[in-house]
Amino acid sequence: MNTPHIPVLLQEVLLGFKNIKSGYFVDCTLGYAGHSTAILERYEHLKHIGIDRDDEALAFSKDRLSIFKEKSKLYKGTFSTVFPILQESPIVGVLADFGVSSLQLDKMERGFSFASDNLDMRMDSTAELSAYEVVNEYDQEKLEYILNHYGEVRSYKRVASAIIEARSQKSIESAKELSDIICSVVPKGGKIHPATLSFQGIRIEVNAELYEIEALLDALEERAKNRELEDTIVSLITFHSLEDRLVKNRYKKWATECICDANAMRCTCGKNNALGKMLVRKPITATKDELKVNARSRSAKLRTFIFKG
Repeated sequence: MNTPHIPVLLQEVLLGFKNIKSGYFVDCTLGYAGHSTAILERYEHLKHIGIDRDDEALAFSKDRLSIFKEKSKLYKGTFSTVFPILQESPIVGVLADFGVSSLQLDKMERGFSFASDNLDMRMDSTAELSAYEVVNEYDQEKLEYILNHYGEVRSYKRVASAIIEARSQKSIESAKELSDIICSVVPKGGKIHPATLSFQGIRIEVNAELYEIEALLDALEERAKNRELEDTIVSLITFHSLEDRLVKNRYKKWATECICDANAMRCTCGKNNALGKMLVRKPITATKDELKVNARSRSAKLRTFIFKG
């Protein structure tokens, strides 16, 4: 079966799970099942849970994973809501690839592309909030906030003002219109499209992406503290600094033995508070060979953690 999405860092992900125990492997961002298929083929002792909010991706993956149907379960929803309530046990591996899939980016009707005639950007097409509402209904202050904090757009005030000015004449109906508006105030420079960061900020707002990551990290932490994730391997793939910072800081917290105040004269906590350890200190990035066949892997970073047994 041809897949519309190339899974990033696939060999590195497989290697990270080389010592995985028998039990359930949870793919929190199932997508088109590229990672899940390879993991099930490599590690035959695993059962599988796939989570996604995209109906199209779930339909494709159900067909793709049909050969594993006796040991694979798929759930529709955000991983922030599904993962905390999973009853299957033991969970021995968790994977999340926080990137937007190639099919979502390339399908014009999904409204992620700069050239799209739609203004949508929803990962779940049934969700209420779309990019259209964000762009046409958010006030200046809210637009500035998401462009600055989620998009890290340097000229966020000018971009917000340009959007407000344009929509005062007529509603902004397409991603192409939005891209042209942004390009009118953001100078070209470097390799990325001038509207890339603004689109990132709007997409993160539409899909509550940072909230989703924090909620997953919270759920993992709670389960680990409850001894539900003994020897569980967690691999998380991020694509920009905001995501990576959340994962890096949480892993650091989980790996910290001493939780005493930094100004304390001596340790009184027992130095036995770590939930586990990072398997690799620095994030793993794509090889030159992968970059040649999948340019979208250039910003991917993989961090892997193992909870205590």
